Amino acid sequence: MQAVILAAGEGVRMRPLTLERPKPLILVGGMPILEHVVRALPDDVEEIILVVKYMQEKIREYCGDTFFGKKVIYLEQGEKKGTAAALEYARPHLKDRFLVTFADDLLAKADLEELAQHTYGLLVAKSKAPERFGVVSLNPDDTLRTIIEKPEHPETNLISTGVAVLTQNIFNYAPSETKGELGIPGMITALARDYPVSIVQASFWQPVGYPDDIALAEAALRAFMQA
Repeated sequence: MQAVILAAGEGVRMRPLTLERPKPLILVGGMPILEHVVRALPDDVEEIILVVKYMQEKIREYCGDTFFGKKVIYLEQGEKKGTAAALEYARPHLKDRFLVTFADDLLAKADLEELAQHTYGLLVAKSKAPERFGVVSLNPDDTLRTIIEKPEHPETNLISTGVAVLTQNIFNYAPSETKGELGIPGMITALARDYPVSIVQASFWQPVGYPDDIALAEAALRAFMQA
Protein backbone atom coordinates (compact mmCIF):
# COMPACT_ATOMS: atom_id res chain seq x y z
CA MET A 1 0.00 0.00 0.00
CA GLN A 2 1.12 3.57 -0.66
CA ALA A 3 0.51 6.79 1.25
CA VAL A 4 0.31 10.19 -0.39
CA ILE A 5 1.19 13.01 2.01
CA LEU A 6 0.41 16.53 0.84
CA ALA A 7 3.21 18.70 2.21
CA ALA A 8 3.69 21.55 -0.28
CA GLY A 9 1.96 24.45 1.49
CA GLU A 10 3.75 27.57 2.71
CA GLY A 11 2.07 27.46 6.12
CA VAL A 12 1.11 31.14 5.97
CA ARG A 13 -1.11 30.87 9.06
CA MET A 14 1.81 29.41 11.03
CA ARG A 15 4.07 32.42 10.49
CA PRO A 16 6.51 33.47 11.84
CA LEU A 17 7.37 29.83 12.61
CA THR A 18 7.30 28.89 8.93
CA LEU A 19 9.65 31.64 7.85
CA GLU A 20 12.60 29.41 8.73
CA ARG A 21 11.23 25.90 8.31
CA PRO A 22 8.38 24.24 6.41
CA LYS A 23 5.20 23.55 8.35
CA PRO A 24 5.59 19.74 8.26
CA LEU A 25 8.83 20.13 10.24
CA ILE A 26 7.34 22.34 12.98
CA LEU A 27 7.84 20.59 16.31
CA VAL A 28 4.93 19.31 18.37
CA GLY A 29 5.96 17.52 21.52
CA GLY A 30 9.58 17.65 20.39
CA MET A 31 8.85 15.87 17.10
CA PRO A 32 8.14 17.26 13.62
CA ILE A 33 4.47 17.04 12.65
CA LEU A 34 5.44 15.04 9.56
CA GLU A 35 7.10 12.42 11.72
CA HIS A 36 3.92 12.13 13.80
CA VAL A 37 2.01 11.54 10.55
CA VAL A 38 4.40 8.89 9.26
CA ARG A 39 4.47 7.06 12.58
CA ALA A 40 0.65 6.86 12.42
CA LEU A 41 0.56 5.29 8.95
CA PRO A 42 -0.72 1.70 8.69
CA ASP A 43 1.95 -0.98 8.75
CA ASP A 44 0.84 -2.06 5.26
CA VAL A 45 2.17 1.22 3.83
CA GLU A 46 5.48 0.43 2.18
CA GLU A 47 5.94 3.56 0.10
CA ILE A 48 5.34 7.24 0.82
CA ILE A 49 4.73 9.79 -1.90
CA LEU A 50 5.51 13.25 -0.56
CA VAL A 51 4.12 16.15 -2.58
CA VAL A 52 6.39 19.05 -1.66
CA LYS A 53 7.33 22.57 -2.70
CA TYR A 54 7.94 25.18 0.03
CA MET A 55 11.39 24.65 1.58
CA GLN A 56 11.29 21.16 0.11
CA GLU A 57 15.03 20.72 0.45
CA LYS A 58 14.65 20.66 4.24
CA ILE A 59 11.93 17.98 4.03
CA ARG A 60 14.05 15.92 1.64
CA GLU A 61 17.05 16.21 3.94
CA TYR A 62 15.04 15.24 7.01
CA CYS A 63 13.29 12.22 5.51
CA GLY A 64 15.88 10.96 3.02
CA ASP A 65 15.18 8.13 0.58
CA THR A 66 13.79 5.85 3.31
CA PHE A 67 11.87 7.08 6.32
CA PHE A 68 10.87 4.69 9.12
CA GLY A 69 11.52 1.79 6.79
CA LYS A 70 9.30 3.14 4.03
CA LYS A 71 10.57 4.19 0.61
CA VAL A 72 10.00 7.88 -0.10
CA ILE A 73 9.22 9.43 -3.49
CA TYR A 74 9.33 13.23 -3.71
CA LEU A 75 7.16 15.12 -6.19
CA GLU A 76 7.42 18.87 -6.60
CA GLN A 77 4.06 20.60 -6.83
CA GLY A 78 3.65 23.36 -9.40
CA GLU A 79 1.17 26.20 -9.12
CA LYS A 80 -1.05 25.96 -6.06
CA LYS A 81 -4.51 24.95 -7.30
CA GLY A 82 -5.95 22.96 -4.42
CA THR A 83 -5.78 19.46 -2.99
CA ALA A 84 -7.08 17.73 -6.12
CA ALA A 85 -4.39 19.35 -8.23
CA ALA A 86 -1.77 18.33 -5.66
CA LEU A 87 -3.00 14.72 -5.71
CA GLU A 88 -2.80 14.71 -9.51
CA TYR A 89 1.01 14.93 -9.24
CA ALA A 90 1.02 11.54 -7.52
CA ARG A 91 -1.21 9.88 -10.11
CA PRO A 92 1.53 8.46 -12.38
CA HIS A 93 3.19 6.78 -9.38
CA LEU A 94 0.11 5.15 -7.86
CA LYS A 95 -0.26 1.40 -8.18
CA ASP A 96 -3.38 0.30 -6.34
CA ARG A 97 -5.12 1.45 -3.17
CA PHE A 98 -3.53 4.37 -1.39
CA LEU A 99 -4.05 6.51 1.67
CA VAL A 100 -4.02 10.28 1.29
CA THR A 101 -3.42 12.66 4.17
CA PHE A 102 -1.96 16.04 5.03
CA ALA A 103 1.40 16.71 6.64
CA ASP A 104 0.04 18.95 9.41
CA ASP A 105 -2.51 16.87 11.36
CA LEU A 106 -1.90 14.58 14.33
CA LEU A 107 -3.59 11.22 13.86
CA ALA A 108 -4.08 7.93 15.67
CA LYS A 109 -2.43 4.88 14.13
CA ALA A 110 -5.35 2.64 15.15
CA ASP A 111 -7.75 4.84 13.17
CA LEU A 112 -5.62 4.65 10.04
CA GLU A 113 -5.22 0.90 10.45
CA GLU A 114 -9.01 0.59 10.57
CA LEU A 115 -9.39 2.89 7.58
CA ALA A 116 -6.96 0.74 5.60
CA GLN A 117 -9.26 -2.27 5.95
CA HIS A 118 -11.72 -0.70 3.49
CA THR A 119 -11.49 -0.41 -0.28
CA TYR A 120 -12.73 3.15 0.04
CA GLY A 121 -12.84 4.96 3.35
CA LEU A 122 -12.98 8.42 4.89
CA LEU A 123 -11.81 9.47 8.35
CA VAL A 124 -14.29 11.84 9.99
CA ALA A 125 -14.48 13.71 13.28
CA LYS A 126 -17.18 15.47 15.29
CA SER A 127 -16.98 19.26 15.43
CA LYS A 128 -18.66 21.98 17.46
CA ALA A 129 -18.28 24.30 14.47
CA PRO A 130 -18.86 22.06 11.43
CA GLU A 131 -19.65 25.05 9.21
CA ARG A 132 -15.91 25.79 9.13
CA PHE A 133 -15.12 22.45 7.48
CA GLY A 134 -16.31 19.94 4.93
CA VAL A 135 -19.51 18.57 6.45
CA VAL A 136 -20.20 14.87 6.01
CA SER A 137 -23.66 13.39 5.53
CA LEU A 138 -24.34 9.66 5.53
CA ASN A 139 -26.51 7.15 3.73
CA PRO A 140 -28.89 4.95 5.75
CA ASP A 141 -26.19 2.25 5.82
CA ASP A 142 -23.70 4.76 7.33
CA THR A 143 -21.60 5.00 4.19
CA LEU A 144 -20.72 8.41 2.80
CA ARG A 145 -23.39 10.38 0.95
CA THR A 146 -21.82 13.81 0.56
CA ILE A 147 -19.08 16.16 1.70
CA ILE A 148 -20.27 19.77 1.53
CA GLU A 149 -17.61 22.44 2.02
CA LYS A 150 -18.40 25.03 4.71
CA PRO A 151 -22.21 25.00 4.44
CA GLU A 152 -24.15 27.81 6.06
CA HIS A 153 -26.52 25.31 7.69
CA PRO A 154 -24.65 22.04 8.36
CA GLU A 155 -26.73 18.89 8.09
CA THR A 156 -24.59 17.05 10.67
CA ASN A 157 -21.73 17.72 13.08
CA LEU A 158 -19.47 15.26 11.27
CA ILE A 159 -16.59 16.74 9.30
CA SER A 160 -14.03 15.31 6.91
CA THR A 161 -10.47 15.21 8.20
CA GLY A 162 -9.24 14.94 4.62
CA VAL A 163 -7.75 11.51 5.33
CA ALA A 164 -9.04 8.87 2.93
CA VAL A 165 -8.29 5.49 1.41
CA LEU A 166 -8.88 5.50 -2.33
CA THR A 167 -7.96 3.79 -5.59
CA GLN A 168 -7.06 5.26 -8.95
CA ASN A 169 -10.79 5.31 -9.72
CA ILE A 170 -10.88 8.62 -7.87
CA PHE A 171 -9.35 10.33 -10.90
CA ASN A 172 -12.47 9.50 -12.92
CA TYR A 173 -14.42 12.10 -10.95
CA ALA A 174 -14.43 15.88 -11.09
CA PRO A 175 -13.10 17.85 -8.12
CA SER A 176 -15.04 20.51 -6.27
CA GLU A 177 -14.01 24.09 -7.01
CA THR A 178 -13.80 26.89 -4.46
CA LYS A 179 -12.23 30.25 -5.25
CA GLY A 180 -10.29 28.77 -8.12
CA GLU A 181 -8.92 25.84 -6.13
CA LEU A 182 -9.80 22.25 -6.98
CA GLY A 183 -10.67 20.02 -4.03
CA ILE A 184 -10.62 16.29 -3.37
CA PRO A 185 -13.99 16.39 -1.45
CA GLY A 186 -15.95 16.81 -4.68
CA MET A 187 -14.17 13.80 -6.16
CA ILE A 188 -14.94 11.63 -3.13
CA THR A 189 -18.60 12.74 -3.08
CA ALA A 190 -18.95 11.77 -6.74
CA LEU A 191 -17.15 8.48 -6.14
CA ALA A 192 -19.57 7.71 -3.30
CA ARG A 193 -22.47 7.66 -5.78
CA ASP A 194 -20.91 4.65 -7.49
CA TYR A 195 -19.01 2.88 -4.70
CA PRO A 196 -19.62 2.54 -0.96
CA VAL A 197 -17.22 4.78 0.96
CA SER A 198 -16.89 3.52 4.53
CA ILE A 199 -16.79 5.97 7.41
CA VAL A 200 -14.30 5.71 10.27
CA GLN A 201 -14.76 8.13 13.15
CA ALA A 202 -11.45 9.39 14.49
CA SER A 203 -10.55 8.58 18.07
CA PHE A 204 -7.93 11.31 17.82
CA TRP A 205 -7.48 14.05 15.24
CA GLN A 206 -5.69 17.29 15.99
CA PRO A 207 -5.06 19.79 13.20
CA VAL A 208 -2.25 22.28 13.74
CA GLY A 209 -3.09 25.44 11.83
CA TYR A 210 -1.77 28.34 13.92
CA PRO A 211 1.16 28.84 16.32
CA ASP A 212 -1.22 28.83 19.29
CA ASP A 213 -2.42 25.38 18.23
CA ILE A 214 0.92 23.82 19.12
CA ALA A 215 0.37 23.96 22.89
CA LEU A 216 -3.21 22.74 22.43
CA ALA A 217 -2.00 19.87 20.24
CA GLU A 218 0.67 18.87 22.75
CA ALA A 219 -1.89 18.80 25.56
CA ALA A 220 -4.36 16.83 23.45
CA LEU A 221 -1.65 14.36 22.45
CA ARG A 222 -0.61 13.80 26.05
CA ALA A 223 -4.22 13.24 27.11
CA PHE A 224 -4.82 10.79 24.27
CA MET A 225 -1.67 8.79 25.01
CA GLN A 226 -2.56 8.59 28.71
CA ALA A 227 -6.16 7.56 28.11
